[in-house]
Amino acid sequence: MVKNSFIPIISQEKKKEENPGSVEFQVFNFTNKIRRLTSHLELHRKDYLSQRGLRQILGKRQRLLSYLSKKNGIRYKNLINQLDIRESQIR
Repeated sequence: MVKNSFIPIISQEKKKEENPGSVEFQVFNFTNKIRRLTSHLELHRKDYLSQRGLRQILGKRQRLLSYLSKKNGIRYKNLINQLDIRESQIR
C-alpha cells in the first residue's frame, strides 16, 4: 500500500483554529478526502465503491461551496484560493 505522503495537506494549525461545524472546515476536510480517494483510484481503477464515495463527497462539497458563495462571496473566494480548488479566472 502506498502512503499518501505526496498529497498536499493544509497546515494542522488551521484545523485547530477553526470551528468543526463551519463551512470552511467542512470543505477543507472534504477536499483532503477527495485528494486521498483520487490518489487511491489512480492505483485501483476498478474500485467502484470508492468511485461512488468520491462522487458523494464531491456533491457534498459542491453544495457547501454553492451555499457559501451565496452567503458570503469574499469568504468563498478566499477559501477557493487557499485550497486551490478551482482554476483562477483572470479578469
